[in-house]
Amino acid sequence: MYSLTYKVTTSTCDSEGKLKLYSALQMMQDCSEMWIDSEPGVKRYFAEQNMAQLLATRQVEIVRVPEFKEELTVTTSVYGMKPMFGFRNTFIYDAEGKPCYKTWSMGAFVDKVAGKLKRVDDATIQSMTLEPQLEMNYKDRRIILPKTEGEEQHPIKVLRADIDYNKHLNNANYVRMAMELLPENFVVNGLRVE
Repeated sequence: MYSLTYKVTTSTCDSEGKLKLYSALQMMQDCSEMWIDSEPGVKRYFAEQNMAQLLATRQVEIVRVPEFKEELTVTTSVYGMKPMFGFRNTFIYDAEGKPCYKTWSMGAFVDKVAGKLKRVDDATIQSMTLEPQLEMNYKDRRIILPKTEGEEQHPIKVLRADIDYNKHLNNANYVRMAMELLPENFVVNGLRVE
């Protein structure tokens, strides 16, 4: 397990003084990425093989949205590992240790040069520390879209500032962009990203 501590600051709040969903996702993403420091064997293997882990799917269950100046702890732990995919929980807890956000995600292992899935060897998988899968309302990883045509929106321009060190648009930015298309007072209680 790996954890980071945060404080809900001005730049992470919305106009009502509540933690932005985008900011919560960034905290979770940072903790998930930093987790590799807790697994030196996996870190070494990924560096030697020129690999990265990229988010393939994520489900977020919002229990409570923290407010300005709240102290938070973000934890991430891996509960499953296959040759091309890993499964983790990332939770955000308040100062009392109560969950505010519960998530599970599946990451894909990718060759940074080829941009394609790449297998992790069995020895590296066996070296991993697996944690128990945490309790939450798990939904299917596949998002089935309605068979309607939907509504076309204006294209969204991806800015250079949106690209992360893996040279792709981080999942938090996808959600930030999608949130702009929702009605202003729309309340999000959970979401799935694929």
